[in-house]
Amino acid sequence: MKIIILGAGQVGGTLAEHLAHEENDITVVDTDAERLRELHNRLDIRTVTGPASYPLVLRQAGGEDADMLIAVTNSDEVNMIACQVAHTLFRTPTKIARVRAAAYLTRKGLFSNEAVPVDVLISPEQVVTDHIRRLIVYPGALQVLEFASGQAQLVAVKAYYGGPLVGQELGFLRRHMPNVDTRVAAIYRRNRPIIPRGDTVIEADDEVFFIAARRDIRAVMSELRKVERDFRRILIAGGGNIGQRLAEQLEHSHQIKIIERDLERCSALSERLDRTVVLHGSATSKRLLIEENIEDCDIFCALTNDDEVNIMSSMLAKRLGAKKVLTLINNAAYVDLVQGGEIDIAISPQQSTIGGLLTHVRRGDIVNVHSLRRGAAEAIEAIAHGDSRSSKVIGRTIDEIDLPAGTTIGAVVRGKEVLIAHDDVVIESGDHVILFVIDKRRIRDVERLFQVGLTFF
Repeated sequence: MKIIILGAGQVGGTLAEHLAHEENDITVVDTDAERLRELHNRLDIRTVTGPASYPLVLRQAGGEDADMLIAVTNSDEVNMIACQVAHTLFRTPTKIARVRAAAYLTRKGLFSNEAVPVDVLISPEQVVTDHIRRLIVYPGALQVLEFASGQAQLVAVKAYYGGPLVGQELGFLRRHMPNVDTRVAAIYRRNRPIIPRGDTVIEADDEVFFIAARRDIRAVMSELRKVERDFRRILIAGGGNIGQRLAEQLEHSHQIKIIERDLERCSALSERLDRTVVLHGSATSKRLLIEENIEDCDIFCALTNDDEVNIMSSMLAKRLGAKKVLTLINNAAYVDLVQGGEIDIAISPQQSTIGGLLTHVRRGDIVNVHSLRRGAAEAIEAIAHGDSRSSKVIGRTIDEIDLPAGTTIGAVVRGKEVLIAHDDVVIESGDHVILFVIDKRRIRDVERLFQVGLTFF
């Protein structure tokens, strides 16, 4: 596939790295020649230096025969205009744009071929907000991913000393919980991923990724770690787009406070939010945190756009008694460095956005792509189409499917039913199949597995 990526920042560069390793023809456009040179030296890609929305620049990047344009520059306006130019001049089949401003996103009918021709909108703030909300709903979870409209969920938790399953083989899980069907998809142990098997023993401090129907998630979590009470008191540092959206989603079910240092923004938040307490001040102020009874806080969420403020305020909140801290880290390289100590959960907006983008790049009917925490694996949701003649999966049991090396099937969602993957489960047309891929070089093989052959009409 011939793909043009506009913007060589964190998202654009990471996306180029993902796609360049999967036999795509990638061209990256940016005004930063030094950044492009660094990417070109590291990856097998073309680069073009210049303003991403200029017709001549897009033509030099190969716009005349590109299959897809992905606009992820730091400017919403540049991203939208680039899609307009690609549509008008080159009739580019698929145009994806990252748009942050709610002023654009809330206008119905703005994004269409008759107006601004963007086929897929990616809103990083909404993606991150949804991610954080799911973590708050499941106290103790390190990551929560949804498949098939939330019917199946994949949750990562850290196994604690004293948990019923710690020191037991995975095969014991089914005997111990006969009424709950679940499957461990991956384990991250001592800084490396391992492929779980029936005789794999769960150790304390393992990060365990398991998949189950939504209704069974809490039951499985309780077997791996101490049950934590629901979060009720939430303190948010930063009243930007993410902080505001999170408060809007949770303020009717939780006690929310927001700390915002910009007085004008505080006034705007007070007008837009119904039950949230808005505080003017700095999240790194020890005095303010103590005054607001930080020791009674169930979870402190540092969501400013400054990594240093987020990290320092989170460490301060934890030392002053906050039970959990969640920190937004814009520099993805820092996430694993700060996570797991005083900072319980670190979230990278770039990594969250990448998953949404990759969903629309995959071949075959791939409807969801998620990178598991710490890159332990990639989770893919694919829909099986065709029949037993045209499909390589339909009509076959899971045991009979020729899966690429390092790939496992975790669950199958059929209508309203969640079937945890066992060898005798037969794949049917329309099934949502959830797979885990340890070796990302095998992703193209997974896509081919779900492409319909020519005999299907």
